[in-house]
Formats: sequence, structure tokens, C-alpha cells
Amino acid sequence: MDTKFFKLNKPIKSTIIMFFLCSALIGVLAYIVINNVEDKIDKLYTKFAQYTTNAIAEEATEIVKLKSPNQSELFSEKFADYINKNSEISYIQYKDVNSDFFYTSKTQFPIDDDETILSISSPVNGIGFSGYITVGMRGKQAFETNSAAIKELSGCFLIVWFILALFLIINYIITAKELKKFYTGVKQISTGQFGYKLESENMKELSEAFNDMSNILSKYEEQNIAQLTLERNKLEAVLMSIINGVIVCDNFDNVVLANSAALKMLDTDEQHFINTKIQDYIDSHGQKCFLEKIEEFKDTPLNIIEQKPIEFNIEAGKLTIKAMISPMFSKQLDYVGYIIVLLDITREAEVNKLKNTFISNVSHELRTPVTVLRTYIDTLCNNADDFDEKTKSEFMQTIDTEAKRLHAMVNDILDFSRLESGNVNLKKQYANIETLIEQNINSINILALEKNIHINFDKSEKIPDIPVNIESIDRVIRNLLSNAIKYSTEGKDISVKTKMSDDNTYVQIEFIDNGIGIAKEHLEKIFDRFYRVENATHTIKGTGLGLHLVKMTVEKYHHGKITVSSTEGKGSTFTVFLPISADKEELE
Repeated sequence: MDTKFFKLNKPIKSTIIMFFLCSALIGVLAYIVINNVEDKIDKLYTKFAQYTTNAIAEEATEIVKLKSPNQSELFSEKFADYINKNSEISYIQYKDVNSDFFYTSKTQFPIDDDETILSISSPVNGIGFSGYITVGMRGKQAFETNSAAIKELSGCFLIVWFILALFLIINYIITAKELKKFYTGVKQISTGQFGYKLESENMKELSEAFNDMSNILSKYEEQNIAQLTLERNKLEAVLMSIINGVIVCDNFDNVVLANSAALKMLDTDEQHFINTKIQDYIDSHGQKCFLEKIEEFKDTPLNIIEQKPIEFNIEAGKLTIKAMISPMFSKQLDYVGYIIVLLDITREAEVNKLKNTFISNVSHELRTPVTVLRTYIDTLCNNADDFDEKTKSEFMQTIDTEAKRLHAMVNDILDFSRLESGNVNLKKQYANIETLIEQNINSINILALEKNIHINFDKSEKIPDIPVNIESIDRVIRNLLSNAIKYSTEGKDISVKTKMSDDNTYVQIEFIDNGIGIAKEHLEKIFDRFYRVENATHTIKGTGLGLHLVKMTVEKYHHGKITVSSTEGKGSTFTVFLPISADKEELE
């Protein structure tokens, strides 16, 4: 049976039970009353019959006292008179002292007929006891009286029963209507609609008490909601302001909260992420990256998870994200879900990758000159007498070249370490930048001639002396020139131009080659430390530190700037801007 139906029909059951109980009580009362009335009517009728019999006996006594010879006619006349006047009398008998019928009246009905229901006897005393009179009574009046009384009483009890039934029905309708109002009110309260009002004239006090309770609950709810809203807003504000991603999941793995950092890292939005299963998230590789780790988290005892959260990395687009899963407990220390903290370690991952690449490159680069030096020196030491002076000279020249190369690589590494530390104070002095460029061109020109490359230097007559650290600027010029030679195709010339910037605050130096160029996707990272372009140019030897040192020297220590523009397959242009003035402290 429907629970709601059962609850709503409890008043009907109560009313029906009350109706039957009251009906039974009325029936019992009616039965008792009617029986009492019948008994009383029977008793009264018996008294009436006794009085009638006594009266006839007195008349018979008078007749007997007369001692008349026609006594029989007198009895007949007298008894007939009684019978004619009283329709209740069925017959009259007179018996003498010997109980012999001395006289029997003419009966309206036979003595043994059903109409005669009562026989009353009374003594006749003439001169002493002469006999007795027996009168048979029909009981018609008693029957009619009983019938009338039963009808009247039954009618009265029926009216009372009808009134009671009508009262119970009306009472049920009114009560059910009011109870339905209260039932609706309670349902509204149970669903959280505090402040619901009831209007009931029949149960005014109860409705007022209900309304008071509803008002109190409404005020209490408003206070609680305000407090909870404040606390939730505080929590959300804190979570949203955290730079790291935070995802809150309930005990059923549903995402209930995620801050903007998490949504941005996972490249999703709140609409498609909140209220979904965290295991259903798919990363940039099409994998459910959280699925396996969430299962591992659930299989690990909480005491172990509390001491050491589960950590793992996921890929989301171009980001590398470190995720940490920790359990979440209520104030009562009940487990209610877990929190996933996301850290963007893309930069760290790239740096680690670059470091590994750098170590590999440096190891390879250092191994080459060391191997060449060892081989040539060993050859000269063991077989010097077998070679002529020209061959020995070529060997010594190769040893010198490789030694310089090894020295340059070591210097790059040392300079990188020194400049990265930030504790370097480069001393500056005014110098002619064009002179420095000419010196470096002359010193590196031998490398250009090996590839049949000519370096064109287009000088400007308006270039003033500028404050520079000569050693570090020499390294910048030499690095840019050597790169231009490395990445230029054989026979393609290189151009170097100097001029004043448009605002006359910088000396602008352009290094232009006609080499293989740089793809657009690499231009933004070309100055990053350890970064090397992953293409055909990767076969050209290098540590990946040169351009990073150039940028650091120009921008950090000379307060200038460097830019690059390139077209893949046509060449690149590196432009250095050096300020024409410096602070006194830097010059000192």
C-alpha cells in the first residue's frame, strides 16, 4: 500500500472505527431500553388484567350472595356485559369450590386460541369461599403498546444514530481538511520551505503555533544560510585565489569544486567538469589519466595516504602537471572525499629536459675535442719522426684549433654559471663599438673563409663611444658572428650594420645572414638556456648556451635589448640595441 495513501486515510479509519463503536453502543442501549419498556408494559398489562379480574370477582361475589335461583342467567348477563364492553377480555370462567365449571361465558375466541395470552384468577367470596373467577386476556393493547413503543424508541435511536453518523462525517470532512492543510505545511517545512504560513479557523491555536514554529525555523535557516554562504564564499575566494589548481571530489568521485587555475590547467570549463566523475576526464593523449591513480588511492590505507599523498604527472595540452591526491575529513574525522592539487611543472619539466639535453650535448661536445687532442698528441709523441715538418705543423694547428674550441666551451659554461648567479658586477668603460666589431670580424674571418663566406661591415659615421664591458660585448659579437657563419650556407655572404636607433638612445647593431633560417615556433624560445632547434640544424655542434648568454649580457648587464627575425630557408637577422649612456656606479 502506498505510504502516502495510508497516512492520509488514518482519519478515515479512525472515523469508521468510532462510527461502528458508537453504532454498537446505540444498538445495545436501544436493546436494553426496549426490553425494559416491554417488561414494564407487560407488568402494567398484568396489573390491568388483575384489576379487571378482581372487579369481575367482586361482581360475582354479589351474585353469589343473592342466592338467586336464576344465578346462571345473572352470571351470563353480567359476564356478557363485561366482554362486550372490554375487547381485551377473551373469556370469563367461574368455578365452584370443587373446581367444577359452574359457568363459562360466551367467548370471543376459543380458550386455547393464540389470541388469549394471559389468564388471571381471583377468588369469589360469597358466604365463605365460593369459588374463583378466571379471566382470559387477549393482550391486544399490550401488543399494540409494545409495537408502538418499539417503533417510537427505534425511531428515536435511529435519529440519534443518523445524527451521530452525520456528525462524524462532518467532523471527518472538517478534520481531514484541516489535517490536509497541516500535512501540506509539514511537507513544505520538510522540503526546506521555512516560513510557510497556515490559515485555519477551526484549529486556530494549532495553526498559530505552527506558524510561530515556521517563522523561527525561517529565521534560523536565514542565519545558517548566511553563515554557510559566508564560509563558502571565503573558501571559494581562497581556492580561486590559489595559483595552483585545486579539485574537490566527494566520496562518490563526483567533482564538487574546482578553482579557475585547475580548469585552466586541464583545458576545460566548469559546465563540463563540475558534477562529473573525475575518472572520466581525458587528457591530451586521449587517456583517462586520473582513473588508475584514483583506484590506487582507494586501495591504499588512509593512514599511509595521510603521511604520503599519491603523486603523478599528467599531460594537458602543452602543460605538464603534477597532481597530488589527499583524503578529506570532516570535523568529526569522517572521510568525506579527497582533494587533488595540481602544480604546473611545465617549466621545470622543460628545464630538466633541457638540462639533460645540455649535459648530453656538452658531454658529446667535450668528448670530440678531447678525443682529437688525445689522438693527435699521442700520434706526435709516438710517431713524430715519421712525419715531415709540414705534417707536424698541420697537426699542431689542429691541436690548437681544438684546444681553443675546448677553451671556448668551458668559458661558456663558466660564464653561464657566473652570470646566472647574479652576483657579477661588470665594469664598464666607454669604447668604440665599431672597432670592437672590426676586431672580432678579423679574428673570426678564417672560419668564414673556410665556407667561402665574406663578411660585409656597413659602418655609420655617427656612432658615438658607448659604455660597455669590453670582454662580455666581445663575446656577444663573436657569438653572433660565429652563429651566422655556422648556419649560413656555403658561399652566402654575411652583413653587419651599425646605426643609431630611431630615438637616438641606442646603438643598433644588425647581424644578417642568408642561411637556413629559424621556424616561427622556435623564435620565442631561441634565447632560452639549453634550447636547441630540433631540426636539421641540430647536427651543428653547440651547447645551447650561446644565445642565452648573449641575451643575458645585453639585457641584464647592459640594459639593452636583442631581437630576432627570420624566414625559414632565407636567413635570420639578430639586432642588438646598446644604450649610449650608463649610470656612474656602473662606470666606477
